[in-house]
Amino acid sequence: MDYGVYQMTGRERIRYLLFYLLLDGVIAYLFFRSWAAFLFLLPGIPVFFKDRKKALAAGRAEDMQRQFLTGMQLVSTSLQAGYAIENAFKEAVKELNKIYEEESFIVREFQYIVNQIGLNRTVESLLIELGERSHVEDIQNFAEIFYTAKRTGGDLMAIIHNTVSCIQQKQETRQEIETMLSGKRMEQAMMSVIPLFILGYIDVTSPGFLDAMYHNTAGIVIMLICLCVYLLAYFWGRKIMHIRV
Repeated sequence: MDYGVYQMTGRERIRYLLFYLLLDGVIAYLFFRSWAAFLFLLPGIPVFFKDRKKALAAGRAEDMQRQFLTGMQLVSTSLQAGYAIENAFKEAVKELNKIYEEESFIVREFQYIVNQIGLNRTVESLLIELGERSHVEDIQNFAEIFYTAKRTGGDLMAIIHNTVSCIQQKQETRQEIETMLSGKRMEQAMMSVIPLFILGYIDVTSPGFLDAMYHNTAGIVIMLICLCVYLLAYFWGRKIMHIRV
């Protein structure tokens, strides 16, 4: 399975489609009071779906990183207990089944590695293949280091232990950054919603106050500029909040 492409489930497609239609309706009403604006924004559905797929793929990649780290920690523990690398993966699968569901990424992939080992494929080639299919940098780096160590006859146990420690430190740093940014992301989300609430509040409490902004050229241009500025501020804020480790 190639994890580089995220395939939405039917439920996810319906949920995000309904969300986009709701958002489209709110924007069309608050900024333009026009069905034409609602229809004009409908072609944005593919762009919205592409953005959601990217976000879902990033979330899945983070989960894969955590699961892979757990799996390699178990392999490292088995190596320290005296198991050969091939048997260490078998022992890791047994423990992973106690931690994760059978259909989880790490259980499925480690079970595949064990099965392929039984067909006389090498562990290093299987890890390289997993790294390519996962499109996850940490997994790819580990696979390359493991491949080099296995081919050059290095201290496999020490190399795996040190590499796993480095990946763990990197993930801990990432989690610390995410924890620090979580509050700011919440603030950014609230600030993004406030302009819509303000327009809605004015419309409810002062009917007719914004009528001059609708159904005339000058008003449409002004509201379009406001919408563009609003969207620019939203995407700029989201970009600022994205920090890659």
